[in-house]
Amino acid sequence: MTSAAAPLFETLTVVGPGLIGASVLHRGRRDGTLAKKLIAVDINPAFRERVRQLGIADEVTDDLAGAAAQSDCVMLCVPVGAMGEVAGTAIPAMKPGAILTDTGSTKVSVIDAIRPSLRPDVPYVPAHPMAGTEYSGPDAGFATLFDNRWCLLTPLDGMPDTATTTITTLWELCGARTRIMTPEHHDRVCAIVSHLPHLLAFTICGTADDLADETRSEVLEFAASGFRDFTRIASSDPIMWRDIFLSNREAVLEMLSRFLEDAQAMARAIRWGDSDYIVDRIERGRAIRRSLIENRQA
Repeated sequence: MTSAAAPLFETLTVVGPGLIGASVLHRGRRDGTLAKKLIAVDINPAFRERVRQLGIADEVTDDLAGAAAQSDCVMLCVPVGAMGEVAGTAIPAMKPGAILTDTGSTKVSVIDAIRPSLRPDVPYVPAHPMAGTEYSGPDAGFATLFDNRWCLLTPLDGMPDTATTTITTLWELCGARTRIMTPEHHDRVCAIVSHLPHLLAFTICGTADDLADETRSEVLEFAASGFRDFTRIASSDPIMWRDIFLSNREAVLEMLSRFLEDAQAMARAIRWGDSDYIVDRIERGRAIRRSLIENRQA
């Protein structure tokens, strides 16, 4: 369905049409509100061919500079460890006044990596859509991924407010709810609500995999819903999460340290039969779950 309103951009380039990038392209193709022309850029020929088959971009290419030169907005949806290099190719080719944005799950490290390539006539608005699944690649994307999910924006000092407003509008057109915060605060928040849970899931599955063969087979055969939830999270893309952990190491280690202290406190409560402490922790977990449901995030 095409909107009667004029699209936000003439041309939008999405670099890296994986889960997030492909979902943006799906939304843009479905609604017609993001851009008159959608360009997908990827170095992987199999990904480019799949985007063509899906029909979610008007142009599919591996020529990042060529795509950036004709775009009013370039959105970087690549792993956080690659952001600096990719931005270094895109920014010199961009038109004056075109906007650069990204979807990285960490912000301080991504901003630091991109900053050396910035131009005064190309506004940069960092962003992070807090949405996803355990799947990756072009086939993982879908138009409603961002509906009622948060997109956190971390604008830089000195950047024009109009650019931040435009990228805010882009994510609201994708169905997201938006919030502005500092890059440092973003990284601490995401360390506890996203990065630490993934770290724990990877670790628990690794522990299960290291068990003796007989016990391990029973773990796989009798896995209950809690363990299955961990395996779903643990099936996420390993390269992406390696980059996230390393890029946000200080905040992740801080939250991990706090979690380990709380885990030790729970262990002591179990050892000494402190039922009040155990029940309090369980009730606090239930309250958080209720809050997520009320906030439409569950």
